[in-house]
Amino acid sequence: MGQDSSFLLKILGITPERTSAVLKQDLITMIETKRAELIQVAITNGLTSSVAIRYSQELDKLLNEYNKIYIKKVPSTAL
Repeated sequence: MGQDSSFLLKILGITPERTSAVLKQDLITMIETKRAELIQVAITNGLTSSVAIRYSQELDKLLNEYNKIYIKKVPSTAL
């Protein structure tokens, strides 16, 4: 299991054995929550504050995990 997956499991409080129990909606909810937290922190502390950067990186990890699990890769076609 990769580092990003471990991050997600840690946030969710799920043991690796229960990974399959993570539902798509749970991840979407986490993304929406982290995005709202980031907006509030950026308004309060500034977009370039260390806390806003940390929240942004956490949101990036959640989005990357979502893309890795749920977004199908579409092969590019030559024109």
